[in-house]
Amino acid sequence: MATLVITVIGDDRPGLVNVLADVVAEHGGSWERSQLAELAGKFAGIVTVDVPDSRSQALAEALGGLGGVLETTVHLVGDDAATGPARPAGDLLHLDLVGNDRPGIVKEITGILAGQQVSVEDLQTKVVPAPQAGGDLFAAKVRLRAPAETDLSALRRALEDLAAELLVDISFDADDQPEWE
Repeated sequence: MATLVITVIGDDRPGLVNVLADVVAEHGGSWERSQLAELAGKFAGIVTVDVPDSRSQALAEALGGLGGVLETTVHLVGDDAATGPARPAGDLLHLDLVGNDRPGIVKEITGILAGQQVSVEDLQTKVVPAPQAGGDLFAAKVRLRAPAETDLSALRRALEDLAAELLVDISFDADDQPEWE
């Protein structure tokens, strides 16, 4: 079996997931994992599909033909990943952040994380109107993977110091959310 990673984007409208699923099924593909969302009137996402090796090229070509509906990019996962990628070692952590919106919040937070070699496994953000205060609030939910040698106390202090500087509230703890493997 071949594993394809497919990215998609198009103008949001009903039926886009069905169009994609039809092409995958027509080529004997098995829809494995996906993250899809409507953002600013666009529908975008990423999907992994397993397909028989002999049909992977035809599936990739068929997906390329969706240009009038969805723009797609297809990547074949290398042979070394066919046996299953090694699960990164380290602690799974969760970070929530809420505060007044301003440019640079994501850059500041991810700068601290990258400096400690902490990987972002999932990042969800949104901007919402601030109730009774005017302006907008920025909110982020982040699932992180910290290498075993990470000084979690130092990471927490750095994030709390930044939160105070940015005037945002954060919570940072072990991620107890179940993962979909």
